[in-house]
Amino acid sequence: MNKLKASDLWKLEEYSERRPAFRTQVIAHKKLRKVHIGPHLTLLFEDRITIQYQVQEMLRIERIFERAGIEEELEAYNPLIPDGENWKATCLIEFEDPAERAIALTRLRGVEAEIFVQIGDLPKVVPFSDEDLERENETKTSAVHFLRFELTEAQITALKQGAALRFGVDHPQYRHATTVDDAVRNALIADLA
Repeated sequence: MNKLKASDLWKLEEYSERRPAFRTQVIAHKKLRKVHIGPHLTLLFEDRITIQYQVQEMLRIERIFERAGIEEELEAYNPLIPDGENWKATCLIEFEDPAERAIALTRLRGVEAEIFVQIGDLPKVVPFSDEDLERENETKTSAVHFLRFELTEAQITALKQGAALRFGVDHPQYRHATTVDDAVRNALIADLA
């Protein structure tokens, strides 16, 4: 998938005009890129559209219009666009109650290393996590992780030939799995070369 360039972005004034329609488009697009694993963990699969939205929003919020600032945002966000042989996802651990969340993040330490994808009967793939910076310490994990699932040619081929797509978590304190529906499966296949 092509990385974003400054020329792909709208200037602040133009984005302001396009924002309502683009936001509606992105919300609909994200629905097909969201996988809930159990009641408290969600994977949001990034692509060029979701990242363009993130960059445009950052430029808008921060009122960034200078070339250097735009390039800095692109440098930060472009690594989240999949490369054709992988998926990149934001992992959210979601608990509404702050006290419950604090306890859960302590219990779920290491959860990012226990998430998996399985295509058909092929071996599970565990993602590379938080390659930008460490998001866990000795006592707790973070509520947000960034994941990269690297797939083999055989897995990509099996998926394109109709193999089931399953995501799960094998953490001792959180064991859940889900097989995604065809709409999500097809959206994620579109990320692969």
